[in-house]
Amino acid sequence: MGIPRDSPKKKTTLKYLFDLDSKPYTGSPLSSPGRGLIDSEHDEILSAISDCSLAYTFTDPRELPSEHDHKRLKLIQVVSLLKSSRKSLHGHLLSRLISMVSVNLFRPLPPPSNTTSVISALPDDDELSTFTPLWPHLQHVYDILFRLVINVDPKKLKDYIDCRFILNLLFLFQSEDPREREGLKNVFHRIYSRFTSYRSFMRKAMNDVFLHYVFETERHCGIGELLEIWGSIINGFGVPLKEEHKLFLMRVLLPLHKVKDLQVYHRQLAYCVTQFVQKEPALGGIVVKGILRYWPITNCHKEFLLIGELEEIVENIDPDQYRMLAVPLCSRITRCLNSCNSQVAERALCVWNNEQFMKMASAAMEEVFPVVVEGMERNLKEHWSKSVKQLTEDVKTMLEEMDPALYEKCVREIDRRESEARREQTKRQQRWTKIEMAAAKPNNFLQPTKSIYVSSH
Repeated sequence: MGIPRDSPKKKTTLKYLFDLDSKPYTGSPLSSPGRGLIDSEHDEILSAISDCSLAYTFTDPRELPSEHDHKRLKLIQVVSLLKSSRKSLHGHLLSRLISMVSVNLFRPLPPPSNTTSVISALPDDDELSTFTPLWPHLQHVYDILFRLVINVDPKKLKDYIDCRFILNLLFLFQSEDPREREGLKNVFHRIYSRFTSYRSFMRKAMNDVFLHYVFETERHCGIGELLEIWGSIINGFGVPLKEEHKLFLMRVLLPLHKVKDLQVYHRQLAYCVTQFVQKEPALGGIVVKGILRYWPITNCHKEFLLIGELEEIVENIDPDQYRMLAVPLCSRITRCLNSCNSQVAERALCVWNNEQFMKMASAAMEEVFPVVVEGMERNLKEHWSKSVKQLTEDVKTMLEEMDPALYEKCVREIDRRESEARREQTKRQQRWTKIEMAAAKPNNFLQPTKSIYVSSH
């Protein structure tokens, strides 16, 4: 009996295997449909990543709008695939994704405009903001990076997100587009929270940016966003605070108060400083003295903001420091309530309605009252604003109720000094009058002298 021609043994040739591999799946139990699906998904995302790795400037006339739209759709596709994928990403795929992210994000930024400070202070004003034309692509790139950071194991991702990558991200905080800085802030904060081994390096890198800004350039768009990240970091500090963190407060946060564009990031800065005082109230004295040291001379807007910050700090400082801080703090507030700027004067007067501030002033009432009462009386006599005068009357009534005898004593002392000053002015005027009269009289020594010639013959 012979062997049939269609025996399987005869079919197991190399050609047969190639033909079999090229045929579509027919449901054989020996095949793996899941593997084919995974390979297809892997190839699909690799193809999309390849298309997304082409960088466009949006300013080159050779670039076509259709190319821009194609890349944007591919970026959306990558985001969708990352959302739907439940499998851990392969190392090769991670490498391609991080490479694509780097190509799109790490680019030279345009020269800063002259309206940087205005833009940062008014992030909601679409007409003034300098929006980058790359944002239709960048927003999806930041979304991809954000999902990688929160979904991939940091140990696995650490091979691709290193210190150089972090420094490149930090550089991008100089972007004038508030949308990009917001995306950066979210990604950078997530990296800090998940990559614990990088935390010390990231704190130092951010501090370098602050110090360069304060002492060299005074020009940076992302100080507010970086301070927001720091606010979250400070919130997680344990007590007692480490010496490193106290030095950061004294050497970095307090000097940030002296920059002329403080209003751009003051809200975030005040939050960071207040967090320190809440954790360790004994730091209140250092903070108050530091703010008073950097007090502006002619910037009324900064004065208005700093008065509010001081009021909030007083509510959290250690009561044992009240007496030490009462005189310098009340002296500064008094100078502010005498300000020609009505907003600054009204804000300074409103501080006296704060219960904790009044307790602090009461701790050194004998030293504080003479300074404050003199400021009140000067306002009532000389200030141009009716609303400031009315508020001054209200505060005066409150202070008189606290200690009528002391207030009256201070008023008498002010009257005595003013009376003495008037007498001195009168004496000075009389002396000048005598000098003028003496100068007006004809004097022999003022007449021209006659020359006498003696002949030698």
